[in-house]
Amino acid sequence: MPVYWLSKDDFSFPPAYMANNDGILALGGDLSVERLLNAYQNGIFPWFNEDDPIIWWSPDPRFVLFPEKLKVSKSMRQVMRNKDFVITMNRDFKAVITECASVKREGQVSSWITNGMIDAYCDLHKQGFAISVEVWLNEDLVGGFYGVDLQNGMFCGESMFSKVSNASKAGFISFVQNTDYAIIDCQVYTDHLASLGAEEISRAQFMTYLDLQDSRSENE
Repeated sequence: MPVYWLSKDDFSFPPAYMANNDGILALGGDLSVERLLNAYQNGIFPWFNEDDPIIWWSPDPRFVLFPEKLKVSKSMRQVMRNKDFVITMNRDFKAVITECASVKREGQVSSWITNGMIDAYCDLHKQGFAISVEVWLNEDLVGGFYGVDLQNGMFCGESMFSKVSNASKAGFISFVQNTDYAIIDCQVYTDHLASLGAEEISRAQFMTYLDLQDSRSENE
């Protein structure tokens, strides 16, 4: 299928099912709050390197966590009981996303969290649509993650970081156990989140959690 180029004047996207086999749906556009919200509300997210055009994705399958299926290992239960970490929400969003941007990831030459991405998600946060979770140890920020709250029962996780063992896991477990989301979008498979109970579902099934139908079924 062709990949669509977006206009900066039109915030709409082609249907998610039109993504290619790699999950790429469209290129271009911008990172305005309006476009970002429209993307997430339609099962789409941006992910690109500094020198690339903005790349918009809707992968199939989709990697998600149903909170009732959260897996907490015996060792992590002990970590949570010890309460060495102090876990907060929205205490320092910019610090969290900046730390996520600085993480060296295998196979990546540079971070996909560009300065433009940081500014865009900080704008989302100011308008109440982006959330950060901070993990503190002895008043130092040692882990955390951020994502988009669609305010419809879905949280779309974006990135996490950890400077000490188990910090990001502790923050994620606490978040899942103390919020009431019906589903957490983890986007694409990682061993880290699979160990916590995340699983792959079809894009068509994922879209139902956005109260959207896969329009292919309507046309067949």
